[in-house]
Amino acid sequence: MHIIPSIRSLLFALVILAMSAASFAQIGISITIAPPALPVYEQPPVPAEGYLWTPGYWAYWDGDYYWVPGTWVMAPQPGFLWTPGYWGWGNGMYVFNEGYWGPQVGFYGGINYGFGYTGQGYQGGRWDNGQFLYNRSANNVNVTNIHNTYNTTVINNTTVNRVSYNGGNGGITARPTPQEQAAAQEKHIPPVAAQTQQVQAARANPQQRASVNQGKPPVAATPKPGAFSAAVPAKQAGAPYKPEVKSAAAEPAAKTPAPAPANSAPRPGTAAGSTPAPHSDVPRPPDASEKASTPLPENTPRPESAPRAETASRPENAPHPQAAPQEAAPRPENTPRPDPAARPEIEPRAQGEARPETAPRPEAEPHPKSAPEPEKQTHPEERPPQ
Repeated sequence: MHIIPSIRSLLFALVILAMSAASFAQIGISITIAPPALPVYEQPPVPAEGYLWTPGYWAYWDGDYYWVPGTWVMAPQPGFLWTPGYWGWGNGMYVFNEGYWGPQVGFYGGINYGFGYTGQGYQGGRWDNGQFLYNRSANNVNVTNIHNTYNTTVINNTTVNRVSYNGGNGGITARPTPQEQAAAQEKHIPPVAAQTQQVQAARANPQQRASVNQGKPPVAATPKPGAFSAAVPAKQAGAPYKPEVKSAAAEPAAKTPAPAPANSAPRPGTAAGSTPAPHSDVPRPPDASEKASTPLPENTPRPESAPRAETASRPENAPHPQAAPQEAAPRPENTPRPDPAARPEIEPRAQGEARPETAPRPEAEPHPKSAPEPEKQTHPEERPPQ
């Protein structure tokens, strides 16, 4: 009976541990465009004792970076310090590593956020017997209201610049020290509700977008989370703003007149299976030769290997010219015509008188490179005497 409660307690502890690990090593959105440089701005005065400074940073949402103003936040418990989040390059993209509260300041990419966050550790203050002491050389402290102060020169261990990301092209090259790696394994607390409120207020303000303010946000810092009415504007952008360059769409090719579609419908009298002549926009009168051969487009020279004589006009049933003209010979009786349906039978020359019989004509010599079957000579129609 005591085993089941023990198992439940163990499972509950594992769930809490997993949730804590996910919160402390939280990784936000990842993109391929580096964030803008950190803007130049002043820090508002400390509002009251127990507030710690959380520097501003560039966040990303809806296809654009926006500036989350720096602000003073009450520590979630005495002894805890804030480790800022940072953008880091990895696996071909920029990934945002969420900040957290803990007893020691961990690695935040070597980013010089200013006001005590020089890129490594925190020199803006320290805890002493449950009270936070402010370093006047790093913070804007009104000594009339804040008495727990000291003055120590802040030493920058890295080159002072406005770069806002680690790694990648032009990013900070810092790597975590053994002490920072150990700090990442300590007890952590994720951003408190006041910090989440600050992010939401910045996201809802279009003026905070980098595409609008060109890297110089109008609300660079606030005395408390959400106090945008008492905001401190940025003095200048940390560097010339370089917006995201999107690839231009390919321009359409110049419009050229499309060729006229070929008329695939067979012409009257064209043999089945033959290639139709190309389409022409200029109409031509019907030619008797179209019934026996495929017409060519206008102004198209005929091949030299098979020259043919062309005439301006030819009466129907006129004899086809031959390369080697021969004497016309009568056609044998009862010889079938090539196309009986295409031409009516010729009437007799006189009433009651039949057409005289004609002797068979010897076959003409084949013309070089002509069609396998020679064309037959047709006999012109004779009219009766007037």
